[in-house]
Amino acid sequence: MKKINYLIIAIAALLVSQHCDAQDTVRYVGSTLSNIDYHHGQLSPAIGVHNIQTMRANRASAAVNNWTYNHAPMLAYWNHTFYLEYLSNPVGEHQDKGRSLLQTSANGYHWSDPVVVFPTYLVPDGFVKEGKKDTAKNAFAVMHQRIGFYTSTSNRLFVLGYYGIVLGQKDDPNDGNGIGRVIREVNKDGSFGNIYFLRYNHRFNESNTNYPFYTSSKDAGFVKACEEILNTPLLMQQMVEEADRDDVLIPLKKDFKAFNYYHLPNGHVVGLWKYALTSISKDEGKTWTYNPTRAPGFVNANAKIWGQKTSDQKYATVYNPSEFRWPLAVSVSDDGLQYKNLLLVNGEITSLRYGGAYKSYGPQYVRGIQEMDGTPPDGNMWVTYSMNKEDIWVSKIPVPIVSVVTKEVNDHFEILDKVHALDAWNIYAPLLCNSSIENINNKNALVISDADPFDYAKVERVFPASSNKEISFSITAGQQDFGNLEIELVNSKGLPCVRILLDSTGAITTKQGYRLKSLGKYTSGARMDITLTCNTKTRMYTVSINGGKPSTNLLFAPVSEVERLVFRTGSTRRFPDADTPTDQAYDLQQPNLIGKKAVFLIHNVTTKSL
Repeated sequence: MKKINYLIIAIAALLVSQHCDAQDTVRYVGSTLSNIDYHHGQLSPAIGVHNIQTMRANRASAAVNNWTYNHAPMLAYWNHTFYLEYLSNPVGEHQDKGRSLLQTSANGYHWSDPVVVFPTYLVPDGFVKEGKKDTAKNAFAVMHQRIGFYTSTSNRLFVLGYYGIVLGQKDDPNDGNGIGRVIREVNKDGSFGNIYFLRYNHRFNESNTNYPFYTSSKDAGFVKACEEILNTPLLMQQMVEEADRDDVLIPLKKDFKAFNYYHLPNGHVVGLWKYALTSISKDEGKTWTYNPTRAPGFVNANAKIWGQKTSDQKYATVYNPSEFRWPLAVSVSDDGLQYKNLLLVNGEITSLRYGGAYKSYGPQYVRGIQEMDGTPPDGNMWVTYSMNKEDIWVSKIPVPIVSVVTKEVNDHFEILDKVHALDAWNIYAPLLCNSSIENINNKNALVISDADPFDYAKVERVFPASSNKEISFSITAGQQDFGNLEIELVNSKGLPCVRILLDSTGAITTKQGYRLKSLGKYTSGARMDITLTCNTKTRMYTVSINGGKPSTNLLFAPVSEVERLVFRTGSTRRFPDADTPTDQAYDLQQPNLIGKKAVFLIHNVTTKSL
């Protein structure tokens, strides 16, 4: 009898498993996984991704970037302009006081200085949360918004924020006991409308808050836009963490965080939450066909995941595919349900300059442009995220999203169209560095510069993979007594086998195991034509400078093929790693320091298989 019962249970379990497996759900069907021992996860890059820093925190600054906890950015495109909102605290998460800031850009590369869009807000003295003892006295609210923008049906742009309350240790601004959600219009001339409350938490109303309720506005279009938000379940679902726990406008009242969504061709909605939780709605988010569960095959921890339809009628998710907040990667799906690959977006972790509470390492909390909030005219995918919860970045991910090139490189920057010269180059560009096409002495060149003591500029070019390759390039250093440039050949996993260095003494060296071998000297302003040949089967490579006799060398690491050329103004970073303590409580030495700018010009790059 027991055997029969066990058999019945086993059959039932199998049927349930098969039902779940056949369920209409997002899943990852690829075989690539990230390796957390590397910041880039050993992932192949999505070709042509440009990573651009929009805001760099500096405590010594007189501007509003002097607060060093900056996080949770949101993105919109409206009126031919990118809009980026993020929240900010002086030092750490949910500490002291908070405000939200806004940046704009016409092209996604050059961003305005941030301005305060939602200022600090004083919590009424004497306020005590239900069931708690900590009492507000000269206490400020903290910002915490899961939805940053809304573009109305009449094409008006609104920015949203949320004032939460933190009193005492380990208090939570998202416990439903905050003040409420605020909204204001962004005008076409760049000015802002007045701040209104869109929705209060319990115990707050128009009589005990600093801003009026939206219904008091005499602008009928503004009131209509507010009601559009309140009557759209897919927007209200994004507010679940901050709203009253019994808010009748929140469809799914469970502790699922950082909701976003996209539509499938059949009109169904895919919902995504932290931990890569997912579900499907057939009625615009009013109900969900099953309790949000981990998307099969996806790897994601307590960080956001973003999903959207792309301009080529495919779909993409962007997230940290690990239990850490690195690397930042993208996966592509033909149908919005089955994701088949995993490619690198940003595999860098800059130095965390300022310690603070809950400042996780890495590029994290990614968000793109939600469906009604605009479409950039270039057809590419744009996302924003924070680095170390300190600095703000955006990434342009070219569409279609690909990882393989079939043509050899023949990039001569002096004659290439400046607008598209870097379409196939992957770029990492901090604000104090540079990676762009510039006109120098009446000739265009790819210029990489570096004035950041804690970061570097980096550009890389993917070429057809080969075990026997010739790579030629011409470079000019703008100085010879400071700055560094490292040039590497790497394989598909980002592992280098050749490294040439231009150091701060004017020396050119190449890495030979533990040691460096001299290749000569370089002079400021003097162009150098360099040719590398690399044979991974013999593990030998040669370097010829300005047509001179080739120097023959041994690869410092074995690889089967090479497929990328990397130029970087600093050394490889390996900190943090998987064993680094979670929170960094200390500041780095001289964290406000800005360095002397080193400049390097790349004139051309060509490749061929031998």
